[in-house]
Amino acid sequence: MEKGLIQVYSGEGHGKSAAALGRAVQMASMGRDVVIINFLKSYQNEAFLKRMEPEIKIFRFEKSEEEFAQLSDKHKQEEIYNIKNGLNFAKKVLTTGECGLLILDEVLGLIDNGIITIEDLKHILEARSEDVDIILTGIRLNEEVRRLADEIFKIEVV
Repeated sequence: MEKGLIQVYSGEGHGKSAAALGRAVQMASMGRDVVIINFLKSYQNEAFLKRMEPEIKIFRFEKSEEEFAQLSDKHKQEEIYNIKNGLNFAKKVLTTGECGLLILDEVLGLIDNGIITIEDLKHILEARSEDVDIILTGIRLNEEVRRLADEIFKIEVV
């Protein structure tokens, strides 16, 4: 059994989610189950992503069609509740061994927005078995998350 990696795709450039999706396709083609949980994004690519099921299972727990930053304070509070349900689901997926790759898309943005703490993220990551790969994406990578990662990929605008 090969040891799973925690990879981080971060930076100001576009393509972090696409790079993670490429890894998902690669893992699915090797027969591994893949789960992607999207955070802080609008529904813009939902139909495209759903076509990858059942090999790649994609979840989004937020109900709003708008991006999180555009929401009123009241709607943000509702979405924070939904986001935390998504994080609980991520922990359940890891605990039950339902996937070989879990992608937490834009999870770094949850930390930036104060929705979760580094400790919350650590609790999720601790639930994985050793052979599961995890990809974390987002713009800003802080030092504490950097220390959790086995590999870091920085996507920059040139």
